[in-house]
Amino acid sequence: MSDDILDEAYERLHRTGPEYQGWLSNHGPMAVEALARHGHQRQVHRWLDSYLDRLDELPRGLHPIDDWRAALGDAKRAGDWLAYFDRQLRERPWRDVLGTWWPRLLPGIAAGATHGVIRVGHAVRALDSDDVNRQRRTELGQALGYWAARWQPVPGVDRLLHGTSAGESGGRSAGDLDVDAALAGLPRIDEQTGGVRDRLGRLPGVPRWEPALAALRPARTPAEAERGLTALVHRAGLDYLRFGHVAPVMLVHAVTAPTAVLRTLPALDKALWAPSLAAAWAATAAMTSVYAPADGLAPPTVTAAPPAEVFARAARHGDEHVVKLADAVLDAHAATGDDRLLTAAGYAGQLI
Repeated sequence: MSDDILDEAYERLHRTGPEYQGWLSNHGPMAVEALARHGHQRQVHRWLDSYLDRLDELPRGLHPIDDWRAALGDAKRAGDWLAYFDRQLRERPWRDVLGTWWPRLLPGIAAGATHGVIRVGHAVRALDSDDVNRQRRTELGQALGYWAARWQPVPGVDRLLHGTSAGESGGRSAGDLDVDAALAGLPRIDEQTGGVRDRLGRLPGVPRWEPALAALRPARTPAEAERGLTALVHRAGLDYLRFGHVAPVMLVHAVTAPTAVLRTLPALDKALWAPSLAAAWAATAAMTSVYAPADGLAPPTVTAAPPAEVFARAARHGDEHVVKLADAVLDAHAATGDDRLLTAAGYAGQLI
């Protein structure tokens, strides 16, 4: 029954576009997957009833994608990208399509304020339990299409990705810091105003940005990449407790973006795991540098509830960001056992 409800929700959502009101991301597919995943199927359609009215129709295509490199990041081609991936996933196994496109899309991980990769992560998790399901393959296609249409690099990520296998990045030595130290050493943009695209555009003007981005120790093995991503989600979740009061919605993505990458790893060739860590790190680092204050507050006193109750409270709250953060920190808690993470979703519920 739970699978049927998720698939029905996807059917309703796949008549809508990936964005609305300009370029706000359609969170519907991500939120309903999280609700169904955590046993709240009865709330899925009721939640959708109140969410669908704000969404735009599915965008129409202009002409088929032929030169994919030229079309990357062209939001006017969103309809073309959705049609392209729908066709690809009808013709080829979804893991093959993902394996081809993941390294092409990864440098543009900032797409849609990281919602491109986040939506892919939710779609891959849904497919993992039913990899021939038509609605879930369609959802993966729409997620990949959205990522391609909004493809946007984090400044400096290309040099970082090129150094993940050789241990060098543009002639510089590879970093040697662990996740905690690398996050602690991030600079901030001086003017934390405007939308995410404007803020990311200011990073090249921060002298310490690229050295700080390159400071994380690269993964030498797939196992190191997985451990690095687990540590990144863990630390970002704890940092939300220190910084979330400044940008409660946007700093959620510093947690959910690396979570999406971590969830996707099992579906990828292990040769892609190290660059996946590098790109996820760049996304979390960028969101931190452009939204978090230089000095965080002491973590708030919030009583940790049992994991099931953490998500139940998020579901009752109803905001899509609170739901997705609860989903992410529950994964991190399962991996680390750190009860402090369980307070992050409740804190987001207070702020949002």
